[in-house]
Parts: sequence; C-alpha cells; structure tokens
Amino acid sequence: MSINRIAFYHLETLLWIARLGTFAAAAARLNTTQPAISARVRELENHLGTALFRREGRTMALTPAGRELVRESEPLWARFQGVLMGCSDISGATGIIRIGAGEIAAASCLPGFVAELGRDLPQVSLEVDIALTADLIQQLASGHADLAFAAGRIAHPMLRTAPIGSVDLLWLTRPSTVGTTRTPIWSLSNLSPLYRIMKDAIAASDLADCPLNLCNNVRTMIDIVLEGGGIGIFPQPMVRHQMADGRLVPVPGAPGMPPVDFHVAVRATESDPLVLAIFDRASRLELRAGV
Repeated sequence: MSINRIAFYHLETLLWIARLGTFAAAAARLNTTQPAISARVRELENHLGTALFRREGRTMALTPAGRELVRESEPLWARFQGVLMGCSDISGATGIIRIGAGEIAAASCLPGFVAELGRDLPQVSLEVDIALTADLIQQLASGHADLAFAAGRIAHPMLRTAPIGSVDLLWLTRPSTVGTTRTPIWSLSNLSPLYRIMKDAIAASDLADCPLNLCNNVRTMIDIVLEGGGIGIFPQPMVRHQMADGRLVPVPGAPGMPPVDFHVAVRATESDPLVLAIFDRASRLELRAGV
C-alpha cells in the first residue's frame, strides 16, 4: 500500500464522485475530463490495493471499502479546506460555484448579489442556472448546485435554508385595458410555488369570472400584458420600469396579496468553506416588500 503517493486531488476526486454520482459529473465539477477522473481513481485504487468502485449496469457504485474511505475522508477534507481558507484571505479563493435560482428570485436578488461576489471574489467562477423550484431542490440535494435562491418555502430534509426577505405581488395591466370587461387574467402555472397564492387571490376578487390563462414564465406574461393581452399578477421587482414609465398600471379594485417570501438554501451537510462563506453572505440579504 503506497500511502505516501496518495495526493489530495485523489481524495477530492473520490469525494466529488461520491457526491455527484458519476465520473462525468465529477469531471465537470473539477473542470477536467472524464478520462482524467478515471485515471485518478485507478491510481488511488492501485495505491490502496483495493477496488473503490464497481460497475452496476451503466453506473459506478462505491464498494464497501470505497464507502468507508468516503465517510472517513469527508471530515478530514473539510477540515483541510477550512485550514487553508483560514490561512489566506477569502478574496483569494478559487473554484467554481454553481448557483441555482428561480426566475423571480433571479430578478429580485441575484444581479446585485452576483455582481458583489464578482468584485470580492475575482478568482471564483460562477455558473448560474435559472430553473423551476422543484428542479432547484433536486439539483441542490444531489450536489449539482452549491446554492439556490427561490421564492416560497424550500422544504427538504437534506437542505438548510435562510429567509432573505419578501417581495410584493401586484395586479397590473396596460392603461388602455383598464375598465374593460371579461379581461383575461394571466397567472403563473401550477409548476410555480406562487400558483396557489395567485389562484386564491383571483378567486376572492371581482375578476373571478374572467378567463384564466397560465404561463410558466413571468417575462413572457409581462410582454403579453404589455401588448394588451389582459391583466397579470407580477412580482414588483420585475415590473418596476414598466410601472415607472406608465406602460403598466394597477388594476382598480384588485385585492391585495401577501408578499412572497424568499429563501436561500444549501445542503445541510455542506462542508466546503467557500460555499458556506457565500451562503452566510447570501443569508444576510434583506429583500423588503414595497421597496
């Protein structure tokens, strides 16, 4: 057993394969190729004198020895990273951070946050993915995302969340549409965590008899309403400019709706110091309804 020939990148590779589930995903996360990942695994197995993976159909599964090595190595690797981070200025941190966000969260809090990260962590690369909340939760829990921003509550036993404020929902239409009868109403579809809030508000309003149309993209809904396609329910940050220049106006007599809460989430078992530092920064965001 050639323990002295085992390098830190061998363990890092093993841990990312265990977290992400495939050699290909680990290669993408470590910014290398799948053959390079396979070579590292072979080297580690040769040094240890035991197999760490076995093929199961088209996938690779950890052997008992592999599972034990992952379990024992994870806290050591986290401690090692913490020591390195503590010995250096975080502004010199390097790596790739993958951030997931829902469409509304992306428009409400992501631009300023990402710009600030870019200034403070110039050597950290960011990969931002805009997706539905259900997909964000799956990506985060599986390790394919490091951090996620979403509207509504994120409930998952494998995730840790922090509230970051709220945003108002507004009933808006084009000025020429005000006062017309049987105006179509546009709402997010049932794929959105805001669907129930919108549907309940519509049912309680004087507009309940109007045709209801659904769309899974807020920006498309805004464009439709701007073209005279009806009434829409929109998050305030996404229609600020259209309201300021008078292209969209409030719907008279429309009922109020509770503000939408936003959360940032990370894996409950996350141990990477850089990810945790960014999560801590994100958890201090303060979105305020009505602003």
